[in-house]
Amino acid sequence: MKLRYKILAGVASVFALGYVALFITVSHDSPCPPVPALAAGAEPMRAITQRCYGIPAGVRVESMAKPRPADDQVLIRVRASSINPVEWYGTMGQPRIMRLQGGIGLPSDWPLGYDMAGTIEAVGAKVTRFKPGDEVFGGVHGALSEYVVAREQGNFVAKPANMSFEEAAGIPIAAITALQGLRDSGGIKAGQKVLINGASGGVGTYAVQIAKSFGAEVTGVCSTRNLELARSLGADHVIDYTREDFTAGDTRYDLIFDIVGSQGFFAMAHVMKPDGIIVVAGGSKKGAMLGPIKRIAWSKLAAAFIAPRVAFFIAHVNQQDLELLATLAREGKLKTVIDRRYPLEQTGAALEYLGAGHARGKVIVTTN
Repeated sequence: MKLRYKILAGVASVFALGYVALFITVSHDSPCPPVPALAAGAEPMRAITQRCYGIPAGVRVESMAKPRPADDQVLIRVRASSINPVEWYGTMGQPRIMRLQGGIGLPSDWPLGYDMAGTIEAVGAKVTRFKPGDEVFGGVHGALSEYVVAREQGNFVAKPANMSFEEAAGIPIAAITALQGLRDSGGIKAGQKVLINGASGGVGTYAVQIAKSFGAEVTGVCSTRNLELARSLGADHVIDYTREDFTAGDTRYDLIFDIVGSQGFFAMAHVMKPDGIIVVAGGSKKGAMLGPIKRIAWSKLAAAFIAPRVAFFIAHVNQQDLELLATLAREGKLKTVIDRRYPLEQTGAALEYLGAGHARGKVIVTTN
């Protein structure tokens, strides 16, 4: 064997051994530690925690000390929260490569939840933006609990009066993902032909409505049982993916908002206008090591070989976009589709249902 081939074989062996060692390291699951006792004299509240990986083993209802707001904080009585894929990934510890940041063996960040809607119960001495009794919605870490504290300038705004707490709780991550994917990454404009691949899920149900609010001609791709749902949300055309492959159609799109990652980029390029764009907002859960990260890598690779642009993005919840979504809701242009509701004690079951991948709209957890 020539020397250069021996060197290449040696380098490949080192990389292979390194990958195996990394996989073994990040796949290790430590036993769940015991729940710490509540401090004497503390006022208790119920909260969902994740002190080890896995569902339902890692999802617990604990009695924790009710927080108190600092001078620049508010105390929110959470009435409802919603489950997003980010909670499923975090609780499962998948894709496992993410455990390098989230904690090897045990998760390092154990409070669960972000989306919430509730009522301001108390405010700090320096707070002027809110008062007790105000109804709000937005994002606060640890929202799967009865109470949370948040900075006055945090990512939450007044709840639309025409929405219930459950409906408002569904908005933050999912609707902002739809908004920022279509508007910021996709540059959506009135009159464009827009296809939403995954139109009946948490992000997709909002995406159909938001695309229509921009004046686009919307095609929704979903299963047979969800065709009428997509139409009811405003989709001009619907495609049943169990019977038809949208990449084999004759229509050419300005924008494809790809939420489910069911089609290859080269196939989608066949139904794109040359100056169009494919916006990637998700991918398959398959693959314990990399999961949806593979979709991100493929999007970067495909972008160099196809005429339509390909963009992957990460949504960021912020006050300004929450206000915009609240305005759309008040005007009757945005509603939340709720599939199932679970009490706080059944959060593990809610995560399992979401992880199965068949939810229509949002999965809500209530604290009442």
